[in-house]
Amino acid sequence: MKQLRTRPSGPRTPLTLAVPALLAVVFLSLPLAGILARTSWGELGTHLTDPATTQALKLSLLVSGWALALSLMLGVPLAWLLARVDFPGKALVRSLVLLPMVLPPTVGGVALLLAFGRRGLLGPWLEETFGVTLPFHTSGAVLAATFVAMPFLVISLEGALGGLHPRYEETAASLGASPVRVFFTVTLPMVAPGLAAGAALTWARALGEFGATITFAGNLPGTTQTLPLQVYLLLQESPAAATSVSLLLLAIAMAVLVALRGRWAGPRATGAPRRPAGEPEPGPEPGPGPEPVDEPSTAGAPGERWPLRAEVTGFDQLTIEAEPGTTIAVVGPNGAGKTTLLRALLGLTPRAHADLRLGDTDTGSLPPHRRGVAWVPQDGALFPHLSALANTAYGLRAHGVPRAEAREEARRWLVRLGVGHLGGRKPAQLSGGQAQRVALARALAARPRLLLLDEPLAALDQTTRAQVRHTLRTHLAGFGGVCLIVTHDPVEAVSLADRVLVLDEGRALQDAPPGEVTRHPRSPWVARMLGRNAWPGTATADGLLLSGGGRLVAAEPLPAGTPALAVIGPEAVSVHRDRPGGSPRNVWPGTVREITASGSRLRVLVGSAEAPDLVAEITPQAAAELGLADGVPVWTSVKATEATLVPR
Repeated sequence: MKQLRTRPSGPRTPLTLAVPALLAVVFLSLPLAGILARTSWGELGTHLTDPATTQALKLSLLVSGWALALSLMLGVPLAWLLARVDFPGKALVRSLVLLPMVLPPTVGGVALLLAFGRRGLLGPWLEETFGVTLPFHTSGAVLAATFVAMPFLVISLEGALGGLHPRYEETAASLGASPVRVFFTVTLPMVAPGLAAGAALTWARALGEFGATITFAGNLPGTTQTLPLQVYLLLQESPAAATSVSLLLLAIAMAVLVALRGRWAGPRATGAPRRPAGEPEPGPEPGPGPEPVDEPSTAGAPGERWPLRAEVTGFDQLTIEAEPGTTIAVVGPNGAGKTTLLRALLGLTPRAHADLRLGDTDTGSLPPHRRGVAWVPQDGALFPHLSALANTAYGLRAHGVPRAEAREEARRWLVRLGVGHLGGRKPAQLSGGQAQRVALARALAARPRLLLLDEPLAALDQTTRAQVRHTLRTHLAGFGGVCLIVTHDPVEAVSLADRVLVLDEGRALQDAPPGEVTRHPRSPWVARMLGRNAWPGTATADGLLLSGGGRLVAAEPLPAGTPALAVIGPEAVSVHRDRPGGSPRNVWPGTVREITASGSRLRVLVGSAEAPDLVAEITPQAAAELGLADGVPVWTSVKATEATLVPR
């Protein structure tokens, strides 16, 4: 028996909204229906092939084509300026862009006449200097069409640019691409749908322009009489022919709108679906865009070594010095200044400034694309319109390496990182781990002097993270510069870094080898990140006066009055159901608040009114013997020799 399809349930449309909406559709449809009903279909071919009509159509195509070209030449830079640059009077400039869209076309024509006419502001100068007369000339019709149509391009493209995350452009700059190269090879390709939509709307609006054209350029057959003006003339002489030509303009307009709805203006998914592994990429790789000549950069040649010295001021205030081959893990709580530090070294933030020296070169005053500092953001920021191979070769091409040589070196880097077979795939066809390896290959292939990695493994699953961590450690071992890795993962900090830089509120709390930071963390956040208990307080003669009240006895106290941090390993905390006897000098009653698994052991969180929250690590067998569960009262104890005090 055939099953009936059921429509998805949802809220019913209220009649108070449905009826006016339906009336609006009818109101908009009736004029179109009027054209279709009154068209003389038998004479349609005769009307459209009339010499005057074909002449007006050719002129309309010429005028709208030139109007589109002028709009692209002037409107694209203007849209970029409005989307990317903050400057005084920006709101006024945007209002000027929108003005032709709300201004009556005939008023626009009068304004053009007063500006470019023979008695206008610029008209006499144009005529005397260049012999150019715009009114009642085809060039005047082009100018009028451009004036009313260009706002459609600017608004569409500005919206597309506003939706493009700056990290793609910033990453391209960190690979050595100049602003012009970034614009043509990254920005424009990524906003191509918005640009195409704006261009189509601009062309269609220019094709249908009437009021400004007839006011400024007149209605001269063969010179300024475009198709809309021809319709106006035919209405007085042959209404049937006017209806046929109107139908032609209506068909063109509908064709443009249908194309926009289907390809650019319709709902779009936020991300492209990933193609299954092994499935071939559809279609050939698009050809390269324009490649402007860049200024020389400070990217290094293979085999060179570049020590780092940086004085950072502003929100972050610290000094970093490191020898070539050093990897520094940058850790700290949210808002500590980790990303600000990276962006200061890149020259991409006003919040902080870095006096940066790489090797013998002072790069702090150079623009980002000339610093020789490569950046891998958290998501990799692979350019979605380029293949993995083209992504990897991008920095080399920006540095002037010939295409064949750049692609060959990029291929070698992809092979070294285990993704050489994926060179022809687009980023949307790569898994998270594969994309991260390609992003790393792209950064290393650009021959940077300083490598910045912003949580490069955060988005990966545990298995992939371990594989990429091993690959990263292998290749950082041979890197001739300094690498800074922002991370929240203690395993990454310990396994990848030679030093751990601990930040808090833009200041360096600790800069030491991982072992020292693990044994004696000076930040509660780092101690907790490492899985340890961290209690702040003030040192006393026998231990620590805790900030939240209570006391802790330590075997090796600090000078009294010193701000300090007590670090207690969870494995050093004993849990009892009754008050313990014996040697422990630190004993507190509490209640089990949470039990979680940590490998083959359990971590028990105990809350107490006499001490801060304490985490103990015990075996599942011990937990079963103690009968531990949420809400069970317990006692915890810590030996004085197990509490380490470190100055803050």
